[in-house]
Amino acid sequence: MTKISIIIPVYNEEKTLAVLVSAVEKVELPLEKELVFVDDFSSDGSRDILLNYKGKHKIIFLDKNQGKGAAVKRGFQEATGDIVLIQDADLEYNPEEYPDLIKPILDGTADVVYGSRFLKSEKTKDNKVVYRHGLLFSKALNWLSGIFSGVPTSDMYTCYKVFSGRAIGIIHPRLVSKRFGIDPELTAWVGKNKLKFMEVPISYKGRTYEEGKKINWKDGIAAIWHIVRFNLLSRK
Repeated sequence: MTKISIIIPVYNEEKTLAVLVSAVEKVELPLEKELVFVDDFSSDGSRDILLNYKGKHKIIFLDKNQGKGAAVKRGFQEATGDIVLIQDADLEYNPEEYPDLIKPILDGTADVVYGSRFLKSEKTKDNKVVYRHGLLFSKALNWLSGIFSGVPTSDMYTCYKVFSGRAIGIIHPRLVSKRFGIDPELTAWVGKNKLKFMEVPISYKGRTYEEGKKINWKDGIAAIWHIVRFNLLSRK
């Protein structure tokens, strides 16, 4: 049976983690599921919660905080699936949409699929965007990334990124980002390797910084450098 590895980077998500795990476990797929949790040295109760799943799922504890990119890369290293999907540990995204995300890969029409919060569809009409200035800046970054990478994304910073095993085999060894540079870096490697790319619309319920949102304006400014760096200065 085809297997899907679901990579779940975790950093201080004790309020949502158990609910998220239950939601992922309940998703019905025609695939074997492998859940890979990578805890990025959480300082709240996230590690204690993850210990409850030891033996049932793959649990990796990093020995120091390094950033989402480092956690995702370690997850890729541990994954054994034919398809690999990234799932954040918060509740902004709905795991019930996995079938829509993996369908293009199962059909062979895509090597890489991004779930877009911004494509117009019935699914996205009620999407909650918390910070409008962040949305406008995100659109500018998507435009800039598309110019340099040749990958026309509407939502480069989406959590939901899905890869075929072949795509991960090409991309994973090249990754160097430790923080949120992972998103433009992944997109750059999709373009450099001319992988078949597709976006599908997804629902989304944004959260505030008070609720635990972590990416901030400094990461947005750094994204400009990451886009230039990984598209123009990194060799295939």
